[in-house]
Amino acid sequence: MAAVPSDIEIARAATMQPIWDLGARMNIPEEALMPYGRFKAKISAEFRDTLKDKPDGKLILVTAMTPTPAGEGKTTTTVGLGDGLNRIGKNAMICLREPSLGPCFGIKGGAAGGGYAQVVPMEDINLHFTGDFHAITSAHNLLSAMIDNHIYWGNEQGIDSRRVTWGRVVDMNDRALRDVVVSLGGVTNGFARQTGFDITVASEIMAIFCIAEDMADLQRRLGKIIIGQTRDREPVYARDISADGAMAVLLKDAVQPNLVQTLENNPALIHGGPFANIAHGCNSVVATKTALKMADYVVTEAGFGADLGAEKFFDIKCRKAGLSPDAAVIVATIRALKMHGGVAKDDLGAENVEAVKGGLENLGRHIRNVGQFGVPAVVAINRFTSDSDAEVAAVTSFCEQFGVQAFECTHWADGGAGTEALATAVADLADSGASQFRPLYDDSMSLWEKARTVARSIYGADDIIADKKVRDQFAAFEAAGAGDYPVCMAKTQYSFSTDPNLKGAPSNHVVPIREVRLSNGAEFLVVICGDLMTMPGLPRVPAANGIHINAEGNVEGLF
Repeated sequence: MAAVPSDIEIARAATMQPIWDLGARMNIPEEALMPYGRFKAKISAEFRDTLKDKPDGKLILVTAMTPTPAGEGKTTTTVGLGDGLNRIGKNAMICLREPSLGPCFGIKGGAAGGGYAQVVPMEDINLHFTGDFHAITSAHNLLSAMIDNHIYWGNEQGIDSRRVTWGRVVDMNDRALRDVVVSLGGVTNGFARQTGFDITVASEIMAIFCIAEDMADLQRRLGKIIIGQTRDREPVYARDISADGAMAVLLKDAVQPNLVQTLENNPALIHGGPFANIAHGCNSVVATKTALKMADYVVTEAGFGADLGAEKFFDIKCRKAGLSPDAAVIVATIRALKMHGGVAKDDLGAENVEAVKGGLENLGRHIRNVGQFGVPAVVAINRFTSDSDAEVAAVTSFCEQFGVQAFECTHWADGGAGTEALATAVADLADSGASQFRPLYDDSMSLWEKARTVARSIYGADDIIADKKVRDQFAAFEAAGAGDYPVCMAKTQYSFSTDPNLKGAPSNHVVPIREVRLSNGAEFLVVICGDLMTMPGLPRVPAANGIHINAEGNVEGLF
């Protein structure tokens, strides 16, 4: 039997269209493209302005059941569905987040899809791409440097160095940087203080980058960032130390969305990538709105399972950007269902219909949760060769109880041809007008009640708990004018609860809130639950150990 080619081998064998040819197919004039090599380009703001009066296409969200180490293939399904829609004669585009270098060299690998449902050039997308993440890192750390410099040269704003809340970032998993002390070495180096690093995708600037409507909105939001407090506990903003203009300059090219293509030469916009735990985990509003003006169907995804990604897509991105999704796709795999049904990872290859049925309670809760937002959904079964017909039939039968269709999809092996049935159903659903989208809670609800509503309605929890200091922070943020902000719940992606080992669909649990942070520029409140880390560490054997350049000068080991 011939060896199955790896993702990178499949991507390397692809026949890509030059980016200006792809642009011409989409009626983008060559002067509106800012090329980065032959196969990727940014789309200018001037061209995007010409699209404003065009009607919007249909917006389709791809989300998933609770993730497991077995993998669900949400990005792969997004790409496959986009190709499938184009294959059945629809004018479709996909919108994805950019991969972070941390997971690429850590444990997760890249985020460009897989098999024959990928976006290309895969190596570029998974590595430096067009430099957007480097620009965000630079803008964040410029603000960090300006804060310490402001304190050093007289501290006109009266910043209390003990209450500086703005740290530093780097786009790499580096646990050694979680807590550091800066300005050691004497008077000329400033005032020593404790700080720390987050990963770039957890930066508030990344969240701002992906929620901003345009360059003016971006700079406005950068200026609203709270960098710390005075000794009187008054907030100090980035604009108070005149940092917002220079930060915006560093982001002026990055804010333009990136155009690439799938293996089947269909258009894809890949732009931004907030950490789906600490932020809202969606691609940029700029890219999504651009795609909606250029295509009849736009397929996008949100990070992790529907309890995190879809909830934040609906309650934060759609609320802030005025988007109204027309349909949703919930990705499930037999392997992940077995793990939620109690099967160990090493035993997933054997048929176990009962374990599948045991894990279906997890999928069922996600179906119900998406329904709470008034968005009609279908289930995509991302089929593996080890899945049995009986296991797939158990999923299909279960979904019928909810009045939801489930479709076997083989896009990893067959590309768009493997999602034709799904694509036809999704297009029909999006065109039906069945969506009655509504956020989960009103702006007027208190911040505490917003967090409690998500915990009870989405996580199946009895309640939320927090100590007095945290509860006082909720009240203080409300008094400071943030009461109408949405909440961005930050918790483990591996469970509906805050215990990553609690599989299935746990109920009657309590969600402990450890900390709250105001992302004033992004205009949401981050509610940190459990033991979530904003700077991941590398595993014992990181993916980086297997990545190298071969004798022909090609990258090997990237996936």
